[in-house]
Amino acid sequence: MNPVNKQTSTALSFNFTAKTGISERLLQFIWQFQHFNKAELITSTAEVLQIISPGQMNMNQGPDFLDAKIRIGDTTWAGNVELHLKTSDWKKHNHDNDDNYRNVILHVVWEDDGIQNFIPVLELKQRVPKILLERYENLMLAPGFVPCEKSIHVARDIVLKSWKERMLAERLLKKSKTVDNYLEQSGYHWEETFWWLIARNFGIKVNADAFEQMARSIPVSILSRHKNQIHQLEALFLGQLNLLRGNFKEGYPKMLKKEYKFYKKKYDLRPISAVPFFLRMRPGNFPTIRSAQLAMLVHESEHLFSKVKEASSVVEARRCFDVVANDYWHYHYRFDEESPFMRKKPGVNMIDNIIINTVAPVLFAFGQYHKEEKYKQKALKWLEETSAENNSITKNFQRLGLENKTAFDSQALLELKNEYCHNKRCLDCAIGNAILKGSLV
Repeated sequence: MNPVNKQTSTALSFNFTAKTGISERLLQFIWQFQHFNKAELITSTAEVLQIISPGQMNMNQGPDFLDAKIRIGDTTWAGNVELHLKTSDWKKHNHDNDDNYRNVILHVVWEDDGIQNFIPVLELKQRVPKILLERYENLMLAPGFVPCEKSIHVARDIVLKSWKERMLAERLLKKSKTVDNYLEQSGYHWEETFWWLIARNFGIKVNADAFEQMARSIPVSILSRHKNQIHQLEALFLGQLNLLRGNFKEGYPKMLKKEYKFYKKKYDLRPISAVPFFLRMRPGNFPTIRSAQLAMLVHESEHLFSKVKEASSVVEARRCFDVVANDYWHYHYRFDEESPFMRKKPGVNMIDNIIINTVAPVLFAFGQYHKEEKYKQKALKWLEETSAENNSITKNFQRLGLENKTAFDSQALLELKNEYCHNKRCLDCAIGNAILKGSLV
């Protein structure tokens, strides 16, 4: 049944006909922040309604808002609030037969279509400001790089700063879950886990999977036996990566192939299924060069994760990865192909990439796992002291006036774009919220 004698401000009253339409998520936003005319509220049965507390949004199964408090007539009710686009959705969603909804004290709907469910109903359709819905429509239909492209540049610094902090925290928590999966697979061995992830990082994006497979096939217990012999480490890495299969002319690859044949049999090693790529990449990123650098990293370090974890600064941590491949590679990028002299060491960008994508996430995960805040804070501090990533996403945000000075900034911006802007989650975004509320500046 429809409300009787409902009085609303004509300035707020209109029929929403936007192309985007109303959604339950938008309705939740409106209810959560009480963005509607609350004057002379009445239920669908013409009972006077007062909202004392809208409740807390429920992110789990059950009603949309928990622990709400309302007054209907002379009676105060405490319980939950459920939101739907139409009153009839209550039965469509089978809430009548769900015990989770027994303590619902108010059914908030966009449109009351007259299907009674014996719970007080409040319709919001004629009470929501037109400007809010127009702002929402503009965000949803915006064709730019991000929905708020035309207004983000005037966002208050405090809004941007706090939201960046939230984005970075979300990104690190998500990466921590990935680290946790690796940790479980390694039998909760942090050094083994770190070895897998460092090797994956050295494979760069193109050969990351192949390098990880290689690392998993050679446990740290074997690495420790051969860490003092660089050519044995190279033989193991290159052999497992299927890069020692040729009929070589030069003595060095012939020697590596012979070494690998011996240790392959000794440890019953099985080469990985993948074959690393060389095409369309800079010679400095060839899998041969990255393997040689990784071998030197193992050769020059012991208990690498422990060493990095206890480093007093990001500068000290960076030194761990500042290694130079052995002399053969000064004149080669591939076997049997001489090239002009160049010392093969990871560049500044490569080491930054390791800090950003492996060291910081594993440190944060370690702190999370052991409930030691100092490691989480160290991860955040090191990102603040590492140069920002420069890619199409960060450059576009800079074009819009957002700061991108450190990895703290760039990681936050990547999370914002990929998880929020790309999916148009403006209702979940502090910047989107500020736009909708008209409090951007």
